[in-house]
Amino acid sequence: MLQIFQNGVDFSFTLLSNEYIPFYLFQKAPIYILGYSAIAIILHFYITNEQLQIEVQHLSELKDNNLNLYNQLKSEVNDKATILNIKIGNKRKIIPVEEIFWIEADDYCVKVHLNNSKTYTMRSSLKALEAKLPIHFLRVHRKAIVNMKTAKELTSAKSPFLILKNDHKIQVSKSNFNRVKTFIS
Repeated sequence: MLQIFQNGVDFSFTLLSNEYIPFYLFQKAPIYILGYSAIAIILHFYITNEQLQIEVQHLSELKDNNLNLYNQLKSEVNDKATILNIKIGNKRKIIPVEEIFWIEADDYCVKVHLNNSKTYTMRSSLKALEAKLPIHFLRVHRKAIVNMKTAKELTSAKSPFLILKNDHKIQVSKSNFNRVKTFIS
């Protein structure tokens, strides 16, 4: 419009429809559309990035909070087993840990000896059970873990052994003898 008024050309709709509208429609409009679209996309990504940074900050604070709660709970809760779950055929036998007198290694299995003179075989290792059992279960030999609450006496002969309340004798290795003696005292 300014060009029409500056050149002194009379305004006509034919001039407008034949020259100016096609010029703006096919040359200037695509550039403006691309420019504004690029600005809109950049602003969209910038705002989305800001929102994601806020969410990351929130999740980081939540992670720290949950880690602190986990550490507090971990110090308060004892994760030691209170029962053993032994598979017998198609059934599972649940045995309270307090009923166990001692556990004996037997090849790739262990034999769990109870206070009622029953014995159950379980597919596990002594090392795995030792980690799960409470602290009063003590490894006295490479082939035996004893519930020290059931120990009656410790003999310190040439080959030391523990005598349980059911008068069963369990050999104590020389390397574990001091540990057993310290636990008893």
